[in-house]
Amino acid sequence: MNNETILVTGATGKTGRRVARLLEERGATVRTASRSGTPSFDWTARNTWEPALRSVTAMYLVVPGLGSPQVTETVAAFARQAAAAGARRAVLLSMPEGGGPDHEQVLAAERTLEHAGLERTVLRPRWFFQNFSEDFLRDPVLSGEVRLPAGYGKEAFVDAEDIAEVAVAALTEDGHAGRDYELSGPRLMTFGDAVAEIARATNRDIRYVALSPEAYGAEQRAQGVPEEWVQLSVGLYECIRSGGLASLGDGVQRVLGRSPRDFSEYAGAAAREGVWNT
Repeated sequence: MNNETILVTGATGKTGRRVARLLEERGATVRTASRSGTPSFDWTARNTWEPALRSVTAMYLVVPGLGSPQVTETVAAFARQAAAAGARRAVLLSMPEGGGPDHEQVLAAERTLEHAGLERTVLRPRWFFQNFSEDFLRDPVLSGEVRLPAGYGKEAFVDAEDIAEVAVAALTEDGHAGRDYELSGPRLMTFGDAVAEIARATNRDIRYVALSPEAYGAEQRAQGVPEEWVQLSVGLYECIRSGGLASLGDGVQRVLGRSPRDFSEYAGAAAREGVWNT
């Protein structure tokens, strides 16, 4: 990794900051890209791309809004500029089939990396464990009631640490070009199962309430959530409610040679760290 610079976009996010940390621990030169970073980077401001790409040889890409035609064109333009600047390798955080409203557009965005001449690796993770401790599900957990329209559909929740380790391997080791990795935890769980495990780990009374999509949407609108986000979130939960994500991926085992971390291990560690203390 000597004389190589790796660009990490989404560097303040759940996977990006973990990828950056692991790369730095390996002695890599890392350029973290975010709107608040130096240099500042914004997917929608193309004048910020050139400073971020200078001397970069590999990239970890987290692209907001993946799955829309506009974002596909943005990824294509960025990939062309990156390749022209000397980048060789790109690892894209994507989504699993059935995990969003327009998977054909997701696949189109993935293909633009190859079309630009980059060695590309695609990561397709399931819902992150850390959504319950670092993101939008933490407040519901703290309130003691997680109210969602996911029904009792099963999902193979995955640890962001496992995603980051796979990403770093793909960024720094040979043998991952052209590969697609489905990243999941070791077992299928409902949201009710996940909430029950957190309740056990924290020794608190926390329950899951399965709402209808209509009731969930009404609650979100009453809280001032914009309609666009209401519709998007309802659609994402429907992927789970319908059983569209009730399968396990083998990407962690294939890349790291070990089983993925289990949700119970994550919940216990997070509880001991006090992330759900009230």
